[in-house]
Amino acid sequence: MGDNPHCMNDTTLAIEATPAEVTASPLFNTLPLDDKLQRAVADQGYASMTPIQAKAIPIVLEGRDVMGAAQTGTGKTAAFSLPLLQKMLRHENASMSPARHPVRALVLAPTRELADQVAANILTYAAHTKLRTAVVFGGIDIKPQTAQLKAGVEILVATPGRLLDHIEAKNCVLNQVEYVVLDEADRMLDIGFLPDLQRILSYLPKQRQTLLFSATFSPEIRRLSQSYLQDPVTVEVARPNATATNVEQHFYSVSDDDKRQVVRQILRQRELAQALVFVNSKLGCARLARSFERDGLRTNALHGDKSQDERLKALDAFKRGDVDVLVATDVAARGLDIADLPAVFNFDVPFNAEDYVHRIGRTGRAGASGLAVTLVARDDVRLVSDIEKLIKKKLEIEAFEIEDDRPRRPRRSFDDTERVATREPAEERPARRPAVARNADPFFDKPYEPSGTGTPAWEASKAATPPVLQKLSPNIRSRKKTALLLGGGAS
Repeated sequence: MGDNPHCMNDTTLAIEATPAEVTASPLFNTLPLDDKLQRAVADQGYASMTPIQAKAIPIVLEGRDVMGAAQTGTGKTAAFSLPLLQKMLRHENASMSPARHPVRALVLAPTRELADQVAANILTYAAHTKLRTAVVFGGIDIKPQTAQLKAGVEILVATPGRLLDHIEAKNCVLNQVEYVVLDEADRMLDIGFLPDLQRILSYLPKQRQTLLFSATFSPEIRRLSQSYLQDPVTVEVARPNATATNVEQHFYSVSDDDKRQVVRQILRQRELAQALVFVNSKLGCARLARSFERDGLRTNALHGDKSQDERLKALDAFKRGDVDVLVATDVAARGLDIADLPAVFNFDVPFNAEDYVHRIGRTGRAGASGLAVTLVARDDVRLVSDIEKLIKKKLEIEAFEIEDDRPRRPRRSFDDTERVATREPAEERPARRPAVARNADPFFDKPYEPSGTGTPAWEASKAATPPVLQKLSPNIRSRKKTALLLGGGAS
């Protein structure tokens, strides 16, 4: 991190929470937050801060750039939104003029679901203020978003692609942005948003406060921070790329054909009310969801080929408890906050080891316990070793005893057999059909004897009968000779 002395010099701080500090759980009312924000936090029933909140909020209030690394589900959204709202209260006004409500805080998120969720959280925290919040993402009609932006908003949550559409259409101006948040930055790089990020950041003022939050810190993320963060404070409340300790993790060796049965068996044995099942492909997601439906489970699918409206409805139904099993691709692996989700299944081992950390982070959130089950086929050993290297932990692949839950026909006991045999008197049962007797002709019992002639019959007939020329049919006229007429004339 010392390659760029301008951005990442020796004064860069790295703050890591100690076990004693984590246990202390400082209270929100000890923070220098406005009463409006304190009331909003209390409305949500929050009293104690999570470690990432306790460490990041004071630093953001000081105006420092921050790189925040924390296990997913530890409250990163409140860690950056509450201090930003506090600093933006000086711009609060009740004017109806759009010019009085320019964009002052920009939050970029990799997926539509995460952007919608972050915006909902910020709206909750800003409920007692006059600050305006909007969210823009692709997959839905752009016109309502355009109308909202032109009316003026202070806080804009967006996905990079749709934000660029609005910038090019001149629906929003970013020259007064004071705060920028890159949420789940590693995921944005994974799905190829780096060029879009660079274009968006080029529209922003040079003097700004930039916050970067992610569950994992890859070398690419550190290079990004060197380019766009000024002397940042690195806040890590857990070892980077670590999995939550309150999540029970199991790796089972299972063939591809038995995976669905294993999921059903664990759901039944553990009495799990809901589960999130991750697969690697959109086609596999749709097929598996249909299979679970045939098994009698209330199932829905969540993948990139579904419209945004369908994706939001599927997620809402799962959060309400109307769906037992949500089968999803990695579009649901980042940032989605599903309260009290008891279990996550990796039906397919993820191709990217970092996605494993994000997938299992959907359960065991906010200190609750959770279960993460990964089904390992014969060809997945290399992918499991990649996960071991990432989390720096040896994983034990266990054998799984499969119970045959298919309905079987009851076996007949000896008494049942006797009853069947004595159920009908012999004289009343129809007689069996007699077997067909063998042909009594002695010719068929003789052994094979070759004929006396050595020449086959068909060859003999050819030699005996010369070929006869076939006569023309009387209906066919014979060809007549005609004179050839040559073109010529008298000289």
